[in-house]
Formats: sequence, structure tokens, C-alpha cells
Amino acid sequence: MLRRALLWSGLVLAAGASAGEALPPVEVYGPTVCLSCIDWTEHLRENGFTASFHGVDDMAALKRRLKVPVELESTLTAVVGGYFVEGHVPADDIKQLLQEKPRALGLAVPGLPRGAPGFDRSSPFCERGCTILDTEGATEPVVRRELYNTLLVEKNGNTRVWARH
Repeated sequence: MLRRALLWSGLVLAAGASAGEALPPVEVYGPTVCLSCIDWTEHLRENGFTASFHGVDDMAALKRRLKVPVELESTLTAVVGGYFVEGHVPADDIKQLLQEKPRALGLAVPGLPRGAPGFDRSSPFCERGCTILDTEGATEPVVRRELYNTLLVEKNGNTRVWARH
């Protein structure tokens, strides 16, 4: 019994290691000076991805080329494993996408929800006011966040909720 448990745990560890090694690189595109985009790129790196940030002057052209629906746009756009990632999508949602490989164009977190990766760090330099520190009535600042959904964008342009945050 113990031998079987050790064998099983070894297989689970080996599967986890190969899954971590199998993450494809992420190419992140955003406005040249976008600190929250750079923070999101760092979020990906902290979660096992190799991610590169590229400043782009014409984001609209990039989004059109990748078929990102206008109503789902955010500031940044990334490409990974043949999918687009629009906005501040959590790394775990991307990992699930890459594991399940649905027939889809990609994932999107429309707009700029406070508390999403890249908008969860309290930086006084965020050009979009993405995180609000509430100091009223508190001994320490409290970060207010918004609930948001990660959407799967299907090949036909329809969407469905992929994850809730």
C-alpha cells in the first residue's frame, strides 16, 4: 500500500513538473508607458510563464489582426499558445486554457477592473487609477477591488464565462 502511494505521488510530482515546463512563452503588447501592463507581465513570470513585454504604438491594429472583439478590449493584449489574451487575465485562467485547449480565439477581461492582476498592486504611479486605497475609518489602507469575469471568446465571437473573480 505504501509503495503504491509513493509511486502515485511520484507520478503526480512528475506530471506537475512537466506541466510547468510545458508553458509556452507569452508575448505581451501594450502602450509603451503602461506600468499596469508591465505589472501584469511580472504576474505571469511569478506564475511560471516566460513573458516579454513589447511597447506598441498602434494597439488597435494589433487587436484587429488578432480578432479581439471591440466590446471586450482592455489596455493590453497578449499572445500565447495560439490564443489571444485580452486584458488583465489571471495566470491560472491562462494555464487552464492551455491545458483544456478549447476551440476558441482566446480569453478576455474587458475594461480595467480594480484588483485584477496588474491592478492589484498599490502603486501611486498607475496612470489609470486602477487601485483605490481607502483610508477612511481604517488604521491601515484598504484596497478596494471589483468583481470581474474572465471570458472565453469562441471562434464565432460569442463569449461565455471562463472564471469568476
